Amino acid sequence: MTPFTLRPYRDADEDAAIDLWHRTWQLAYPAIDFDKRVDWWRARWRGELVPQAAIVVAEQDGALTGFVTIDASGYLDQLVVGPEQWGTGLAAALVDEAKRLSPREVTLKVNADNVRALKFYQRAGFITTGEEVNSSARPVLNMRWAP
Repeated sequence: MTPFTLRPYRDADEDAAIDLWHRTWQLAYPAIDFDKRVDWWRARWRGELVPQAAIVVAEQDGALTGFVTIDASGYLDQLVVGPEQWGTGLAAALVDEAKRLSPREVTLKVNADNVRALKFYQRAGFITTGEEVNSSARPVLNMRWAP
């Protein structure tokens, strides 16, 4: 396997990042029609995440294979890794980069039924700090990492 590289997001990455988000979430939640959410996601990407967060992307063989977003408060809004990269260490490298960018703490929300993600974040040192329901009426867990 060709190694991946991490670098800052560029505007030219938008389509690849949105496609990766769409493909990954559709695989994780096949009962939800993410085709209907792409326009909403693109607006959120452009209007909220790109202006307010540091975005680090992973590339492999010239293709965008993952990304992480973290804002100035240490909130990790998105960690997206292509399914082909699951288990390769790419997600851990992106989380480590988020920790480097926010060394005091990193917080996030994760769907409570996403067992794979929960186990991953627990292995990365995150602890559950609370629960809530998101805008899709799904239970989510609030998680936090601090050194």
